[in-house]
Amino acid sequence: MTSSALGRDFRLLWSAAVSSRLGDALRTPALALLAATLTHDPRVIAAVTVVAQLPPLLLGLLGGVYADRWDRRRTMALVDGVRAVVVAALAVAVAFDRAGVPALLVAAFLLAALGTLFDAASFALLPALVPPAALTRANGRLQAGTAVAGGFLGAPAAGILFAAAPALPFTVDAVTFAVAALLVLALTPTPAPHAVTGARRGSVWGEIVEGVRWLRGHRTLWRVTLLTAASNLAISGVLAVLVLYALDVLRVPPAGYGLFAAGAILGGVAGALGAGRLAARLGTVPALGAVLAVQTVALTGFALARHPVPGGIALAVFAAGTVVWNSLWASYGQRHVPSGLLGRVGAAQRMVGLLTAPVGAALAGLVASAYGTVPVAGAAAGTFALVTLAAWRTLRA
Repeated sequence: MTSSALGRDFRLLWSAAVSSRLGDALRTPALALLAATLTHDPRVIAAVTVVAQLPPLLLGLLGGVYADRWDRRRTMALVDGVRAVVVAALAVAVAFDRAGVPALLVAAFLLAALGTLFDAASFALLPALVPPAALTRANGRLQAGTAVAGGFLGAPAAGILFAAAPALPFTVDAVTFAVAALLVLALTPTPAPHAVTGARRGSVWGEIVEGVRWLRGHRTLWRVTLLTAASNLAISGVLAVLVLYALDVLRVPPAGYGLFAAGAILGGVAGALGAGRLAARLGTVPALGAVLAVQTVALTGFALARHPVPGGIALAVFAAGTVVWNSLWASYGQRHVPSGLLGRVGAAQRMVGLLTAPVGAALAGLVASAYGTVPVAGAAAGTFALVTLAAWRTLRA
């Protein structure tokens, strides 16, 4: 999935991202499994997931500031090194039966908090590694590689490793972070953002405001960010009830749910690999509108389907569109945002885009409990139709 045309540094970054994602895919279900062995209280088990979701919303903008202040390559390597230490400590605690619920909560929060800084630095570093014309293809390759590592390799292996020894998935995760840190250190050094621009540092709050103002002032990028947030409202709603919808409405056999979910991952990989061609043919902004239209049709088909095959195909097409949108959205920002602001603007984009996700999941849960899962899928398709109309009316190249 890598390409020699993208260069040595991109191959190193791609390998580091895939290594980290593999470890994440092992650790995340292992944390839930470990929590379930410590308590049967669903509130406590859910809390482990919730605390891992809070840092991007609470600390994402702060991570963007330091991604713009510090050398991005060294920042990414340091973050992965610290994450390796945190997970290794957790693995030791699990091996010696010293990992209680508080330790799981602290580890989950720390790893997610460090991840906000890593993500901001990685987003801002990519334009220094590949030519502007190759950014969409590079983002697509990154998403394809991490999807395969997470969905096809890490997630299925997590349960097997945990059954063999509860500390094993955490040990492997620590190794993947250490490998990723070494790979990032092997990247060609690039000047720190402030060294390039010569800009003086202000206060942290002032730099956050500067990034948000820049995003708000760029008409197209701001509108794409709002469209992303509206789309995530529907996507998170569908994901919140996907298992129930597949089992109860599409009649997917429980033993076949893994295959059903794998179809969506395959769709995402196909979309990631085709994102660059689509952007080259249509242009990035027109392609965004086309992707939303395809997703609206796919999600409508998913809402109307009553059989696993058409439902799975519709979901795979929808997943492909989601990955293409993410690749186009990221590459557009990386091309248009000044280098010294990339960390902050990218963090602001992600935070605004994520704000609606918990709302969509909560609404889906309420609607499904009262009326079933079918209205959730219908409402999601309707939301995408409105987002598509808004995109066609507001986006201009």
